[in-house]
Amino acid sequence: MTGIIWFVQLVQYPSFARVDADAFAEFHAYHSSAISVIVGPLMIAEALSALAVLRIQGVPTWQAWVGIGLVVVTWGSTFLLQVPAHTRLGTGFDQATWQFLVRTNWIRTIAWSGRAALVSYWAYRSLAMHPTPVG
Repeated sequence: MTGIIWFVQLVQYPSFARVDADAFAEFHAYHSSAISVIVGPLMIAEALSALAVLRIQGVPTWQAWVGIGLVVVTWGSTFLLQVPAHTRLGTGFDQATWQFLVRTNWIRTIAWSGRAALVSYWAYRSLAMHPTPVG
């Protein structure tokens, strides 16, 4: 999700302002349905995996809860801020709504980046504790 959100933040959302006003509603409908097919299952898988980390030995419980908290932040931001903004944009481009979308999407971008750093740390620790023999 981290790679996807950075792409959305730096490429996709800024491109909204470049779409012709007459074509925007159709463009936005396509964007919304296409991106949902990608991010929906990944967000669900991420939430389930975040909960599963609670059962992994070697991951401190507080770190697992930080990971869960970051998932809660991304879901909360998605459904409380970004989805309503996309609903408004579904009827046509609105500069203020678009700016709100881009600005508030930083919440998800930072939260998913923080989660990626945490998961990377867990992977590093796991590999350091259980090195693979060369041979």
